[in-house]
Amino acid sequence: MTGLTWHNWAGNQTSNPIERVVPQSVDELKAIVLRAEGTVKCVGAGHSFTSIAATDGIQVSLDDLRGIESVEPAADGSAVVTVLAGTRLRELTARLWDLGLAMANLGDIDEQSIAGAISTGTHGTGARFGGIATQVSALEILTADGRVVTCSRDVEPDMFDAARVGLGALGIITRVSLRCAPAFALHALEAPDTLTSTLSTLTETVASVDHFEFYWFPHTDRVLTKSNTRLPADSPLVPLGRVRAYVDDELLSNTVFELVNRAVTRFPGAIPRVNGFSARALSAREFTDRSYRVFASSRTVRFREMEYAVPAESITYVLRELERWLSSSGFTVAFPVEVRFAAADDIWLSTAHGRASAYLAVHQYHRRDHREYFDAVEAIARSVGGRPHWGKLHSSTAEDFADMYEHFSDFCAVRDKLDPERRFENDYLRVCLE
Repeated sequence: MTGLTWHNWAGNQTSNPIERVVPQSVDELKAIVLRAEGTVKCVGAGHSFTSIAATDGIQVSLDDLRGIESVEPAADGSAVVTVLAGTRLRELTARLWDLGLAMANLGDIDEQSIAGAISTGTHGTGARFGGIATQVSALEILTADGRVVTCSRDVEPDMFDAARVGLGALGIITRVSLRCAPAFALHALEAPDTLTSTLSTLTETVASVDHFEFYWFPHTDRVLTKSNTRLPADSPLVPLGRVRAYVDDELLSNTVFELVNRAVTRFPGAIPRVNGFSARALSAREFTDRSYRVFASSRTVRFREMEYAVPAESITYVLRELERWLSSSGFTVAFPVEVRFAAADDIWLSTAHGRASAYLAVHQYHRRDHREYFDAVEAIARSVGGRPHWGKLHSSTAEDFADMYEHFSDFCAVRDKLDPERRFENDYLRVCLE
């Protein structure tokens, strides 16, 4: 297909690829790369807020390269599962459950392709768990010269360290091998609380709860906490009833929230009162379900997002500084601030490289200007050594990333080796890597 205009999910990124292709095989994908006269970029679900997938060259969708290819069981009930790169997380996690398996951790969106989620550093929450890329045991990558290379800790280890969060800069991921855990359920407990109380016991809570996160309502001292505890897969499942799930997760969280944001866009002065009312209206809920059903949630309200990973011990300072800025600036924001946690890892360009991390995610409704708010958050996060999520809005450049990541130059050296003519480049990568 030619003459297309592409938009990401949020609608804030647009490009005009000269051609869009959907290869049916790795051989067909190889032929596309070798015939290309300009750049080639893969796109998945388009859930990145940056222009990381944008191209004016050939746009490749891996939607027809999907599905599980092999399962290698281990004695402890885990397995290495190899999947085609275009497989969406939603279909993968449901299929894994049927096989008695699960991904060890997931983010709260499951629309992405497995390759896209890995390449941008998608993560979930839990002090003992890393991002999705930490679950990868091997990758198969199509390089600019048409080679199909498999990398792992033992084979092409530098390529593996770079490619697990590779930004689409090294080649096109074609297959992913994942270390999958035995299937497990999650007992979910969601409860309103105060920010003051939550922060006072945060270290202990994060250490003791398998998957903990909370949402702070700006201009209030109110939060919603989410504590998910892992249980054996054969535990009795007590999911939310259909009516409660619809009211909470579709009607209130999406339909009503959209209407509220449209209203306060016209009357932003009402936001503090609206946030206060919304926070007080929250009620606790408790349920148990398959892990992937608890991890993921439905998001239909359009927004812009910035997310920074900061050293875990600095998150209280960061939140209080943000609270002070909101109070002094007079800026109002209706979207809750999301706080999550992750274990340290050894992936070169992972936002959690070398340190336990807390993630601060801020959002702005797509009809309101986000820049002043995001600039303030970025300055606060950067003051404690924060690193931006590769798929969320930020203003960092290659010079900044060279200071943030000790292996930044190693990553660039691998890129120079694999793609010296920049077949997989775009404007985003020029800013971030050069």
